[in-house]
Amino acid sequence: MGEMRNTLRVLWLVLFSRTCCSHLTFPLKLFAGKFNSSVDLDLTPLQKKNATSGGLSLASDPTGQVNFLDMLGNLNGDSGRGYYIEMLIGTPPQTLNILVDTGSSNFAVAGARDPYISRFFNSSLSSTYWPSGKTVSVRYTQGSWVGELGTDLISITKGTISAITINIATILSSEGFFLPGVKWQGILGLAYPVLARPDSSVTPFFNSVVRQTGIPDIFSLQMCGAGVSGGSDADAARGSLIMGGIEPLLYQGSVWYTPVKEEWYYQVEILKLEVGNQNLNLDCKQYNADKAIVDSGTTLLRLPQDVFHAVVDAIVREALIQDFSDGFWTGTKLACWMKGETPWPFFPKISIYLRAMNASQSFSITILPQLYIQPIMEVGNALECYRFGISSSSSGLVIGATVMEGFYVIFDRALSRVGFALSTCAGSSGSPVSEIAGPFSALDVSSDCVSVPVLQEPVLWIISYALMGVCAIALLVLIILLLLPCRCRRGDDPGEITDASSLVRNRFK
Repeated sequence: MGEMRNTLRVLWLVLFSRTCCSHLTFPLKLFAGKFNSSVDLDLTPLQKKNATSGGLSLASDPTGQVNFLDMLGNLNGDSGRGYYIEMLIGTPPQTLNILVDTGSSNFAVAGARDPYISRFFNSSLSSTYWPSGKTVSVRYTQGSWVGELGTDLISITKGTISAITINIATILSSEGFFLPGVKWQGILGLAYPVLARPDSSVTPFFNSVVRQTGIPDIFSLQMCGAGVSGGSDADAARGSLIMGGIEPLLYQGSVWYTPVKEEWYYQVEILKLEVGNQNLNLDCKQYNADKAIVDSGTTLLRLPQDVFHAVVDAIVREALIQDFSDGFWTGTKLACWMKGETPWPFFPKISIYLRAMNASQSFSITILPQLYIQPIMEVGNALECYRFGISSSSSGLVIGATVMEGFYVIFDRALSRVGFALSTCAGSSGSPVSEIAGPFSALDVSSDCVSVPVLQEPVLWIISYALMGVCAIALLVLIILLLLPCRCRRGDDPGEITDASSLVRNRFK
């Protein structure tokens, strides 16, 4: 029935579409899958050389540095639903694809059957799995899951991790987490311990790798999905996750660093946005409302609502096509052009200015339309359809895959900074789709665009429990006050506190 409906839609579009350079739109729901997903919503280091007494070994080049060449191409893209890496879990090893996510801190894998995944980790078959007896639940921007904590041995098939003991959550139930057609069966959170669930005592994956192998506390990520159609399995996106350092083959030019403002997410500071070289002229605090983070597990560039509307208005003013449906901007409709008529020349570039390590300076990362006007599917032999790769957010600004696919991104945890350089795979038809420039003066911008101290989620829990304690004490006092008058009703002494004069009684009249 679904195929028949799609066929009828194709016939309608072909019969009634104009053959000029205009576009068509139709509901995004016609394409199976959810593209605005963020699992809210990044892995591999060193290679085995000779076995050591501790069971861990790293591959090095003759100079003593880590050899990253075996890590190249260890990621695969999943049609707009993230990048994943193949991992071996347990003894004997069970092979699973794990989503790389810099926006969370738990390592979790499917531990039971799910209609949307092809396989799961059966902990009862692993002789090295040790359950902790603790339950854990995690909620993301889209989706949530509940599971059990334990530990087991982890290896990476294309990389340099072998037999590392890692905290692992086996997902026993989930809602909106595993999506139709996904090719991954778990998630690898690479953020800081403070985001780990149920609390920061659960050591995240990368922290365990650094501790057990001694590699530098840094990893870098290249995501090569620019211009790749979300509906194409034949031409799937690729990428590389380098653990322990930086691979020069994956970038060109200089690396620009911005400080990590808070070590929970990879929170950074945005100074301004430009659309087509036109400054949005918003207060910089609006860009950082709630938080601004770098998150490989988020598909789109997500903007606070007022920033999102300002960006859309600026694009509409700058674009050479004015008759777009509102549904295109909100993500409910696709825009379609005749094949061979790419829409990218009609749209402006978008620049994000980040504070540099020198606080008085900034640098810009720029994405061209090829990154945010994204090919999704073909309709028959006539049309190519695209989505808008930017969405509004109620939980802060998120630099997701829409932006990251244009850059080689370095997560230098040792020096508490995030680096950006032009990616060697960020091109479309031989033309670059991203730019980076600087330094620029930041003296005309507030010295601190993140004005409100970040209340990290564990701190919020403490405050919540404290408030619950205060309420419990207040309730106990009220109960005691309600009971006291009953105990004091003896005789007719006018000086006694009777039920008629009780403050509690009067208060509730």
